[in-house]
Amino acid sequence: MRLLIVGPLSGYISAAGKIALSRGAKVAQADDIEKGMAALRAGQGADLVMIDVKLDVGRMIQCLKTERIHVTVVACGIGSDAGAAVRAIKAGAKEYIPLPPDALLIAAVLEAVANESHALVFRDPSMAQMLRLADQIAPSEASVLITGESGTGKEIVARYIHRKSRRSNAAFISVNCAAIPEQLLESELFGHEKGAFTGAVARRLGKFEEANGGTLLLDEITEMHPRLQAKLLRAIQEREIDRVGGSQPVKVDIRVIATSNRDMDEAVRKGDFRDDLYFRLNVVNLRLPSLRERPQDIEALAEHFAKKYAEHNGYDYNGISDTARRQLLAHHWRGNVRELENTIHRAVLLSSGGIIEPQAIMLTGGRLSDGGANETARPATASAAMPGGNGAPVGTLVGRTVADVERDLILETLNHCLGNRTHAAGILGISIRTLRNKLQQYKQEGLPVPLPREPEFARA
Repeated sequence: MRLLIVGPLSGYISAAGKIALSRGAKVAQADDIEKGMAALRAGQGADLVMIDVKLDVGRMIQCLKTERIHVTVVACGIGSDAGAAVRAIKAGAKEYIPLPPDALLIAAVLEAVANESHALVFRDPSMAQMLRLADQIAPSEASVLITGESGTGKEIVARYIHRKSRRSNAAFISVNCAAIPEQLLESELFGHEKGAFTGAVARRLGKFEEANGGTLLLDEITEMHPRLQAKLLRAIQEREIDRVGGSQPVKVDIRVIATSNRDMDEAVRKGDFRDDLYFRLNVVNLRLPSLRERPQDIEALAEHFAKKYAEHNGYDYNGISDTARRQLLAHHWRGNVRELENTIHRAVLLSSGGIIEPQAIMLTGGRLSDGGANETARPATASAAMPGGNGAPVGTLVGRTVADVERDLILETLNHCLGNRTHAAGILGISIRTLRNKLQQYKQEGLPVPLPREPEFARA
């Protein structure tokens, strides 16, 4: 965990830095926003920026957006200054940490940013076999290609390899090649000189230089444009890169790990991916089995996520019923671990008495039969019909607008949650702010919006 403190390192902020250090974070400091941005451009890198609310938090966040530097920002200030806290959150800060700092709060923020989902949870022999191979090759300098369906945990395995490698004390830098437009990805990877293009207000080091001495993860590499693939191949072979607008090559020392959810051989045959780059990356190939290929992991992960989200939401958790377990094991899990996590999160919010029963499990999507043809997945009790109109099946949605179906889904879910906005937003997978905006719109349109109310048994 790399923490950058922006603001004079004195008093309470200094104490916050010491707490972070004691929790294993690497702490750097910049006196003001300009120096903080300069440090980030120079490739120093940060997983978390902690900024003093006495500075212009909004300007810092806008500078990060303008220069496409993706990092979580939290604000800190004297605890009694509620106005400053509100302004910081409105400006885009993820959290507000009151000062003097509380050690447990600092630890919680660091843990949230580090994201405990990076921990590997498995029980199935197929995953154990794959991880034995990962353990074998982790200490080497070989490039690794991790393949598998979307949501199987490829980035988590990449981080696992980094932690087991000789580079574990250096940076692990991840770039999602599918999420960045082709014209920006080159600058993101290789950096640029000042004035290299419109918006290049200063020299910025790219991810290759930021990862120097450590590991660079190229996530979903098959989405990279062929023109960039040629430049990437040279960077990996020669261990040097050219900044956009630069005149001199720059030496780098990194280990490259790449991931893809596509059939790489097919991508090469179709000409979407260079064969020479494929062979350079594919020194070792780790294939992650899909969740349906590792049934024992379904139970282990369901327990893990249930405990995690029960604790996160302050709910009791007393286990998953046998019927609900069988239901989870029978599902196809097209979205793999990511789909399972969302399903269990919803189930925790919908369960009663701390036990997850079948009616709390809302399964989504279709499944593949043994013959390979698409067929509709058997829905759970709570999702036996699509929540449009009066719980109408999919066929009756044809002819309706997306806005109409969205409105009915939101209102039905809110009614199901007895008007509880927080629970409804969690089930819908949207922020509470988005939900409130939608409800305000519906009120203005003259629609009845369910108010928070107690369950029937509570009034009895």
